Amino acid sequence: MKKGKTERLLSLIRKGKPMTLGQQLSLTAYLSVPAIMAQVSSIAMQYIDASMVGSLGANAAASIGLVSTTTWLFGGLCAAAATGFSVQVAHRIGSGDFADAKMVFRQSVTAVLVFSSLLAVIGVSVSGMLPGWLGGDEAIRRDSSLYFLIFSLFQPALQLNFLAGGMLRCSGNMRVPSMLNILMCLLDVVFNFFLIFPSRQVGYLGVEFTVPGAGLGVAGAISGTVLAELITAGAMMWYLCRRSPMLRLSGKRGGFLPRKETLHKAFRISLPMGFEHAAICGAQIMTTIIVAPLGIVAIAANSFAIIAESLCYMPGYGISEAATTLVGQSLGANRIRLLRSFANITVWSGMLIMGFMGALMYVAAPQIIGVMTPVEDIRTLGAEILRIEAFAEPMFAASIVAYGVFVGVGGTFVPSLMTFGSIWGVRLTLAAWFAPTMGLRGVWLAMCVELCFRGTIFLVRLWRGNWIYKLRFKR
Repeated sequence: MKKGKTERLLSLIRKGKPMTLGQQLSLTAYLSVPAIMAQVSSIAMQYIDASMVGSLGANAAASIGLVSTTTWLFGGLCAAAATGFSVQVAHRIGSGDFADAKMVFRQSVTAVLVFSSLLAVIGVSVSGMLPGWLGGDEAIRRDSSLYFLIFSLFQPALQLNFLAGGMLRCSGNMRVPSMLNILMCLLDVVFNFFLIFPSRQVGYLGVEFTVPGAGLGVAGAISGTVLAELITAGAMMWYLCRRSPMLRLSGKRGGFLPRKETLHKAFRISLPMGFEHAAICGAQIMTTIIVAPLGIVAIAANSFAIIAESLCYMPGYGISEAATTLVGQSLGANRIRLLRSFANITVWSGMLIMGFMGALMYVAAPQIIGVMTPVEDIRTLGAEILRIEAFAEPMFAASIVAYGVFVGVGGTFVPSLMTFGSIWGVRLTLAAWFAPTMGLRGVWLAMCVELCFRGTIFLVRLWRGNWIYKLRFKR
């Protein structure tokens, strides 16, 4: 029923019919809730990995935390590459040109597979040296290197997952990607259960039995994750190619060779996004270098707190995806007033929800960190820095969702520069200043200040409105 309501409301955009505020709010909710579920399930995989590996001790946890920012960099680049094509599809669907939308999809498959294969080669090449570059302790370098090597080998699967999910969401289908991402989370739990731990005796109701296990430790954690991603990517691509009403490859298929015009538009969207992801993850890598000398406890606490905070801001990214779809289709239908309305609705929704999540995170910080590690020093430090970050969540939401609005219209260049300037000019400067005297708490205080600043400048740009008329992107 909800799927039918969503499609009917989306058709009002394409057909140029008026929409009441209630209809706009309903459509925003219908698209946001599944997207939030997908985002939460995605970060839950990292939470699960961290919890299972955390039980092996601080070194195992730190080995993953050391390279986590680099894995996010690679993942962010894959997401940016996929978005360059999925936004074009949203514009074409908004204008009712489904045949052209299918054409863009076909070309995107070839383009992103080539791109992700190049990333895989780069990742494999640097995997042995990366932990040393990041200043990791000798005790954790081997596991960190192996973790990143396995992650890199499966980049094409991760890329197809991003592409298929983005295409479905931009067509208005949030339900299937969210369901498959939840399945991926469940598969990750199952695979990790058997791959991380060795065979062991388990007692239940007075009966003991042997649970088989590979005992791979850190390598088992990433192996379980990439296997879950591989299965999900296959299922997502199958649904998109065979079952999607708007994008399935039926009838006149056309070619998979990317055209110059399609690639040009994709680059104009993706390159600034890739630059923004590189700026964020590069800053996180620099933060890791700042944190690394503080010791293994600080590295592990930093890693766990980042994952825990992700549970708080993932709703913002879910709403941001809904904003991209709504704004993109409104632009495709040339409905600027409706575009503005959806932009405001989604941004305010994100700020309210993440403000509430921030309050919950402040209260439950000790319990959230406690699930991931039995080490008391890590628990205490992790809870303290989480509570610092809780105050920044509403403004963090403003920057996340507003960025999704700008992505929806294809105007990613200026927002990417804003993010770069904020992170490198404010966060890293303050972190380098605070860390020597305040330790990890100073690093997270710098992050809190920067997120509030970034949210403010994004709101100023959004509400001034000039960005709509200064776009150079041509549909």
